[in-house]
Amino acid sequence: MYQALYRKWRPKTFADVVGQEHITQTLRRQAAQGRLSHAYLFTGTRGTGKTTCAKILAKAVNCQNPSDGDPCGQCPACLGIDNGSLLDVMELDAASNNGVDHVRALRDEAIYSPASVKYRVYIIDEVHMLSVAAFNALLKILEEPPAHLIFILATTELHKVPATILSRCQRFAFKRIMPQDIAQRLLYVSARENIALSPDAAETLARLADGALRDALSLLDQCAAAGGTIDGPRVLDVLGLAGAVQTAQMMDLLLRRDVPGALTLLHQLYTGGKDVAALLGELSALARDLLIRMTAPAGGAALLSGGFDTGVMDSLSQAVSPTRLIYMAAQLQSALAALPLSPNRRTDAELCLIRLCDESLCGDVTALAARLARLEEGEPRRAAPRPASGRPEPAPIPPAQAAPPPARQAAPVIQQPAPPEPAPIPPSDPPPWDGAPGPEDGPPPYGEPARREAPPPVESEKKPAPPSAPQGGQLWRNVAEICKNQLTPMYWYMLDDASGTLEGDVLVVRCGDELTMETLKSPDAAAAIRTAAGEQLGRSVAVRFTLGGSEPAARQDKLEELIRQGSRYDSFTVKD
Repeated sequence: MYQALYRKWRPKTFADVVGQEHITQTLRRQAAQGRLSHAYLFTGTRGTGKTTCAKILAKAVNCQNPSDGDPCGQCPACLGIDNGSLLDVMELDAASNNGVDHVRALRDEAIYSPASVKYRVYIIDEVHMLSVAAFNALLKILEEPPAHLIFILATTELHKVPATILSRCQRFAFKRIMPQDIAQRLLYVSARENIALSPDAAETLARLADGALRDALSLLDQCAAAGGTIDGPRVLDVLGLAGAVQTAQMMDLLLRRDVPGALTLLHQLYTGGKDVAALLGELSALARDLLIRMTAPAGGAALLSGGFDTGVMDSLSQAVSPTRLIYMAAQLQSALAALPLSPNRRTDAELCLIRLCDESLCGDVTALAARLARLEEGEPRRAAPRPASGRPEPAPIPPAQAAPPPARQAAPVIQQPAPPEPAPIPPSDPPPWDGAPGPEDGPPPYGEPARREAPPPVESEKKPAPPSAPQGGQLWRNVAEICKNQLTPMYWYMLDDASGTLEGDVLVVRCGDELTMETLKSPDAAAAIRTAAGEQLGRSVAVRFTLGGSEPAARQDKLEELIRQGSRYDSFTVKD
């Protein structure tokens, strides 16, 4: 049965571990001198050798023929640990054994002495997955373990491990493996597996592994299954990546704000089987490298990913500012984070490229800053597209052909014609005296102004007599008309359905039903009725409301009433 490369080429000794010399030297010296701790905690990202070093340490402390701290790999203890047949060394997965019952069973079993080796070793992978109760159950045995017991805990999320556990373990932090170390290991493995791997393909795989040697070996295994010589373009084709050349071409189109060109290149890569997430990831890596080269030119060379040519990066750096590179990197990171949940990954990638070409489309502070930068650079403003219409637009008039403004001239003098002679006024009955000349004076001759009589003197002591008070139904009709000018239309129908009679100094308002009476008794309506009645009678009167007892006042036709009342309020309109 075929065995995967990362399992077949797992290191057997501390010397075979790649890129973790600061850890392997310490563990080898402890195993050689016998100065072992009862608990170890290995932390770091995936594929960096945590579980591998734990198994090597378990073999080193139980090996019958150790060599300077390294296991021999040939004794029964080493072979039993390698094939998993030795029950005194157990490898547990905390993701599936995270309950307190599992830890209690482990604690009850750990007190027994090992059967065939010197130390009983428990390797607990992904220890951060244990529950709080399980951590509490593990705490006591970690603090005071038996002399034959060693715990090796491994985790990728150190912040989830309680501080009480951390303080009882020796902590070793595994770092990411450098790309050059991964490339050398890939060439070593491929030479012994008869795989034709070129150095540039090894560098590409090492860059894609992101510091994890296990990932690099898995990618090599995938490329080797395709057969033939594995070079750089073959790796990109098998893994569905765009490649450094096409990524640099896409970045050049984005920096030149060529939206049609960027979308066309994306279409070509998409139809060719390239993954849009991988393309955006490579663009993000290129933007990061360009930004580091521009902001830290002296010491930033060691921080670059190494996947792009120096000359290409120099040419791209001349056409972009650090501010825009920060914006592009942020947009690419946001798009990559949203792609796993996107219903249409291609559309999201196209929208991301359009926003990268024009910052003013993002709709935030960056859009405003981009517009201000264009104004400072003197870039002409792009006219907004006008809606299509059937009328042809007039052609603009060139400045040279534009008609000069007319000179100011004096206004011409217009001769007014003489007014026509008025027709003679036929004699008629004299109107009542209104201050005009009387009939005995006769009409004034033509061209002579009429005489103006002075108004009669007004005596301040005399006041005009109040008009005669209306009586009967006319009084209520006048009061209702005055109230309609002061109240909202809600009260108009109620006023028409009621009637009023004067009984001494009391205006008795008779209503047809309780609703009408309650409505007219409201403070606004009662005050308006009282005021209108006082104006009609010339004195203050009281108002009393009652039900029935009199025939309602005559009402006009409803249509005419609505038309007449609608003229007072603009909000009401009567249609035919």
